[in-house]
Amino acid sequence: GHQVQLIPPQYVKPYVKGNKNDFIDAAAIAEAASRPSMRFVAVKSEDAQVIAVIHRIRDGFIKERTACMSRIGAILLEFGLSLPTGHAKMKMLFQWIADQKYQTLPQSLMYELSLIHAHYLYLNEQIKIQDTKLKQLAE
Repeated sequence: GHQVQLIPPQYVKPYVKGNKNDFIDAAAIAEAASRPSMRFVAVKSEDAQVIAVIHRIRDGFIKERTACMSRIGAILLEFGLSLPTGHAKMKMLFQWIADQKYQTLPQSLMYELSLIHAHYLYLNEQIKIQDTKLKQLAE
């Protein structure tokens, strides 16, 4: 005879008294649920949860790709090369380095750059795969 309702955590937080533990959390949830003005959220369907997971994974790949780009830029900056921002230059990293005729980079550095650049390309592919999944689920 019970009806399940979901309360967003940010609505329960004002009712938490003291340090966090299970008993205090349960009391705060009960207090919040007893308020007449409390707003509840609908239960997500399984498909909606899967879409949210895909978005979360995609966002993680994008953050990791951005960090990877920044890392490559910082490494090159240490050697006196200022890599322009953007994916177009990053995708053609080694062509851009070759065009910088005024400075040659150590072979061991080029190897390390090739590793991190391969990781960047891998992340691009993973983002494309996640985009494809989202398009298929939207149809």
